Amino acid sequence: IIYSVVMVVIVAVLLALASLGLKSRQDENILNEKQTQIVKALGENPDEVAYNDIITNAVLLDASGAVVSEDTKQVFAALNDLKGSFAAGQYPLFVATSGVVVPMYGAGLWGPIWGYIALDTDMNTVKGIVLDHSGETPGLGAEITTAKHQAMYPGKTVFEGEELVGITLKKGGAAEGAMHEVDAITGGTKTSDGVSAMIKDCLVSYVPYFVAAKATTEEVSNELNTENNGK
Repeated sequence: IIYSVVMVVIVAVLLALASLGLKSRQDENILNEKQTQIVKALGENPDEVAYNDIITNAVLLDASGAVVSEDTKQVFAALNDLKGSFAAGQYPLFVATSGVVVPMYGAGLWGPIWGYIALDTDMNTVKGIVLDHSGETPGLGAEITTAKHQAMYPGKTVFEGEELVGITLKKGGAAEGAMHEVDAITGGTKTSDGVSAMIKDCLVSYVPYFVAAKATTEEVSNELNTENNGK
């Protein structure tokens, strides 16, 4: 009994020391994975384009769309508990040279689903998307992670006029020319519905920011046009 107790204590201590020693490396790997997904969402190859080459700022927004923090560590910390961050009125956003990237979370058939969706500078047109899950059925709901499925999103739009409509995974296939639909996963109706809900439910929190950003872009464009006409 004494031998067993001593061995358990020794092993526990060794495991604790190993965990502490590897924590910084684990944290770095988690950060790199998130940065890689953000770059992929923008339609770029992470092997060719680094996160810092394309992301100009990482911010936390409040419910009004105002920036409350530009501390990169704080922004990525918010990603670790995105559901809690949203509930607390804190919304991480990644500003790129060619648009913005919004993190998302939702529920599939068997567990959580999550990802990132990138919008162009018009805050409407989808540049790309990255989707992942923890337990969807291989060959069915898990197909949301495939390049084939995710390739259907670029070029779609999330607004119809001033109304946020998101992107719907349409059972039976998206209608030809439909700007707010992609094909649902065959045999993965619940997962498809979960992705549709996730996209709209998460994007709605960023609408105030989108509206302000579009207004600023239009104002700058009008000023440039006025200057050019003056010349």
